[in-house]
Amino acid sequence: MSPADAKAALRRTAAAARAPLATPARREAAAARLVAALAPHGGRILAGYMAIGTEADPLAAMAAHEGPVCVPVVTGRGRPLAFRAWHAGAAMVAGAFGIPVPAEGAEMTPGVLVVPLLAFDRAGYRLGYGGGFYDRTLAGLRGAGLAVVAIGFAFGGQEVAAVPREATDLPLDLVVTEAGVIAPGRR
Repeated sequence: MSPADAKAALRRTAAAARAPLATPARREAAAARLVAALAPHGGRILAGYMAIGTEADPLAAMAAHEGPVCVPVVTGRGRPLAFRAWHAGAAMVAGAFGIPVPAEGAEMTPGVLVVPLLAFDRAGYRLGYGGGFYDRTLAGLRGAGLAVVAIGFAFGGQEVAAVPREATDLPLDLVVTEAGVIAPGRR
Protein backbone atom coordinates (compact mmCIF):
# COMPACT_ATOMS: atom_id res chain seq x y z
CA MET A 1 0.00 0.00 0.00
CA SER A 2 1.37 3.43 -0.91
CA PRO A 3 1.86 6.05 1.84
CA ALA A 4 -1.01 8.08 0.32
CA ASP A 5 -3.34 5.07 0.47
CA ALA A 6 -2.22 4.23 4.00
CA LYS A 7 -2.90 7.82 5.07
CA ALA A 8 -6.37 7.72 3.53
CA ALA A 9 -7.15 4.51 5.39
CA LEU A 10 -5.91 5.94 8.69
CA ARG A 11 -7.91 9.15 8.16
CA ARG A 12 -11.09 7.11 7.86
CA THR A 13 -10.62 5.67 11.35
CA ALA A 14 -8.72 8.41 13.19
CA ALA A 15 -11.50 11.00 13.43
CA ALA A 16 -13.96 8.44 14.75
CA ALA A 17 -11.39 7.17 17.25
CA ARG A 18 -10.79 10.75 18.46
CA ALA A 19 -14.46 11.46 19.22
CA PRO A 20 -14.71 9.54 22.53
CA LEU A 21 -11.42 11.07 23.70
CA ALA A 22 -12.77 14.63 23.58
CA THR A 23 -14.28 14.65 27.07
CA PRO A 24 -14.46 17.92 29.02
CA ALA A 25 -11.87 16.65 31.53
CA ARG A 26 -9.41 15.66 28.80
CA ARG A 27 -9.95 18.93 26.94
CA GLU A 28 -9.24 20.90 30.12
CA ALA A 29 -6.14 18.85 30.98
CA ALA A 30 -4.80 19.17 27.43
CA ALA A 31 -5.34 22.94 27.46
CA ALA A 32 -3.46 23.25 30.77
CA ARG A 33 -0.51 21.29 29.36
CA LEU A 34 -0.50 23.48 26.26
CA VAL A 35 -0.44 26.67 28.37
CA ALA A 36 2.62 25.28 30.19
CA ALA A 37 4.33 24.17 26.95
CA LEU A 38 3.84 27.63 25.44
CA ALA A 39 5.14 29.54 28.48
CA PRO A 40 8.79 29.51 27.29
CA HIS A 41 7.62 31.11 24.04
CA GLY A 42 6.07 34.20 25.62
CA GLY A 43 6.55 37.25 23.42
CA ARG A 44 6.79 35.23 20.20
CA ILE A 45 3.98 35.33 17.67
CA LEU A 46 1.78 32.29 18.29
CA ALA A 47 -0.42 30.72 15.64
CA GLY A 48 -3.25 28.74 17.19
CA TYR A 49 -6.32 27.46 15.39
CA MET A 50 -10.07 27.42 15.76
CA ALA A 51 -10.95 23.87 16.77
CA ILE A 52 -13.63 22.08 14.82
CA GLY A 53 -15.56 19.02 15.93
CA THR A 54 -13.63 16.89 18.40
CA GLU A 55 -10.21 18.49 17.89
CA ALA A 56 -8.22 19.41 20.99
CA ASP A 57 -9.10 23.07 21.54
CA PRO A 58 -6.19 25.53 21.98
CA LEU A 59 -8.42 28.56 22.62
CA ALA A 60 -7.61 28.84 26.36
CA ALA A 61 -3.87 28.65 25.65
CA MET A 62 -4.20 31.23 22.88
CA ALA A 63 -6.00 33.62 25.25
CA ALA A 64 -3.35 33.04 27.94
CA HIS A 65 -0.36 33.54 25.62
CA GLU A 66 1.89 36.46 26.52
CA GLY A 67 2.44 37.77 23.05
CA PRO A 68 0.69 38.29 19.73
CA VAL A 69 -1.65 35.55 18.53
CA CYS A 70 -2.87 34.74 15.04
CA VAL A 71 -4.87 32.01 13.34
CA PRO A 72 -4.45 30.32 9.97
CA VAL A 73 -6.31 31.39 6.87
CA VAL A 74 -6.52 29.07 3.86
CA THR A 75 -5.77 31.15 0.77
CA GLY A 76 -6.15 28.44 -1.83
CA ARG A 77 -5.55 24.81 -2.65
CA GLY A 78 -1.87 23.92 -2.84
CA ARG A 79 -0.82 27.14 -1.11
CA PRO A 80 0.75 27.72 2.30
CA LEU A 81 -1.40 29.17 5.05
CA ALA A 82 -1.55 32.89 5.76
CA PHE A 83 -2.03 34.04 9.36
CA ARG A 84 -4.31 36.81 10.59
CA ALA A 85 -4.11 38.53 13.98
CA TRP A 86 -6.58 37.21 16.54
CA HIS A 87 -7.62 38.25 20.05
CA ALA A 88 -10.29 37.04 22.45
CA GLY A 89 -13.60 38.52 21.32
CA ALA A 90 -12.43 39.13 17.73
CA ALA A 91 -15.23 39.23 15.17
CA MET A 92 -15.08 36.00 13.19
CA VAL A 93 -16.39 34.96 9.78
CA ALA A 94 -16.53 31.60 8.04
CA GLY A 95 -13.35 30.87 6.12
CA ALA A 96 -12.43 27.91 3.93
CA PHE A 97 -14.01 24.63 5.01
CA GLY A 98 -16.32 26.68 7.27
CA ILE A 99 -13.52 27.28 9.78
CA PRO A 100 -13.83 30.63 11.58
CA VAL A 101 -11.22 33.29 10.78
CA PRO A 102 -10.97 36.87 12.04
CA ALA A 103 -13.09 39.23 9.99
CA GLU A 104 -10.15 41.62 9.93
CA GLY A 105 -6.66 41.84 11.30
CA ALA A 106 -3.06 42.25 10.27
CA GLU A 107 -1.23 39.45 8.52
CA MET A 108 1.44 37.97 10.79
CA THR A 109 4.34 35.54 10.55
CA PRO A 110 4.26 33.12 13.49
CA GLY A 111 7.27 31.83 15.39
CA VAL A 112 5.27 29.09 17.11
CA LEU A 113 2.52 27.05 15.45
CA VAL A 114 0.00 24.94 17.34
CA VAL A 115 -1.05 22.32 14.82
CA PRO A 116 -4.26 20.23 14.80
CA LEU A 117 -4.08 16.59 13.79
CA LEU A 118 -5.91 13.30 13.43
CA ALA A 119 -3.05 11.05 14.56
CA PHE A 120 0.61 11.32 15.56
CA ASP A 121 3.57 9.09 16.32
CA ARG A 122 6.55 9.30 18.70
CA ALA A 123 8.82 10.42 15.86
CA GLY A 124 6.76 13.62 15.65
CA TYR A 125 4.94 12.90 12.42
CA ARG A 126 1.28 13.84 12.18
CA LEU A 127 -1.63 12.85 10.07
CA GLY A 128 -3.63 15.90 9.05
CA TYR A 129 -6.70 16.20 6.90
CA GLY A 130 -4.87 15.74 3.60
CA GLY A 131 -4.50 19.27 2.25
CA GLY A 132 -0.80 19.59 3.08
CA PHE A 133 -1.33 23.13 4.35
CA TYR A 134 0.79 22.86 7.51
CA ASP A 135 3.65 20.94 5.88
CA ARG A 136 3.77 23.45 3.03
CA THR A 137 3.66 26.35 5.50
CA LEU A 138 6.39 24.92 7.73
CA ALA A 139 8.60 24.19 4.72
CA GLY A 140 8.19 27.77 3.51
CA LEU A 141 8.85 29.38 6.89
CA ARG A 142 11.84 27.20 7.68
CA GLY A 143 13.10 27.54 4.12
CA ALA A 144 13.11 31.30 4.68
CA GLY A 145 15.45 30.75 7.63
CA LEU A 146 12.86 31.28 10.36
CA ALA A 147 13.23 29.23 13.55
CA VAL A 148 9.61 28.10 13.74
CA VAL A 149 8.48 25.71 16.48
CA ALA A 150 5.67 23.34 15.47
CA ILE A 151 3.62 21.88 18.32
CA GLY A 152 1.05 19.19 17.63
CA PHE A 153 -1.98 19.36 19.91
CA ALA A 154 -4.03 16.23 20.46
CA PHE A 155 -5.36 13.68 22.91
CA GLY A 156 -3.03 10.90 24.03
CA GLY A 157 -5.29 8.27 22.48
CA GLN A 158 -4.56 9.71 19.02
CA GLU A 159 -1.05 8.26 19.11
CA VAL A 160 -0.35 5.51 16.58
CA ALA A 161 2.71 3.30 16.15
CA ALA A 162 3.76 5.04 12.93
CA VAL A 163 2.16 7.66 10.72
CA PRO A 164 2.56 6.82 7.02
CA ARG A 165 5.06 9.30 5.56
CA GLU A 166 5.73 10.95 2.25
CA ALA A 167 8.72 13.10 1.27
CA THR A 168 6.78 16.33 1.95
CA ASP A 169 5.83 15.40 5.52
CA LEU A 170 7.68 17.36 8.20
CA PRO A 171 7.98 16.30 11.85
CA LEU A 172 6.67 18.34 14.75
CA ASP A 173 8.99 19.68 17.44
CA LEU A 174 6.61 18.71 20.26
CA VAL A 175 3.30 16.96 20.70
CA VAL A 176 1.19 18.12 23.64
CA THR A 177 -1.62 15.94 25.00
CA GLU A 178 -3.57 15.72 28.23
CA ALA A 179 -1.22 12.88 29.23
CA GLY A 180 2.02 14.79 28.72
CA VAL A 181 4.46 16.35 26.30
CA ILE A 182 6.33 14.28 23.72
CA ALA A 183 9.59 15.70 22.40
CA PRO A 184 10.44 13.61 19.31
CA GLY A 185 14.09 12.73 18.99
CA ARG A 186 14.79 13.44 22.66
CA ARG A 187 14.97 10.84 25.38
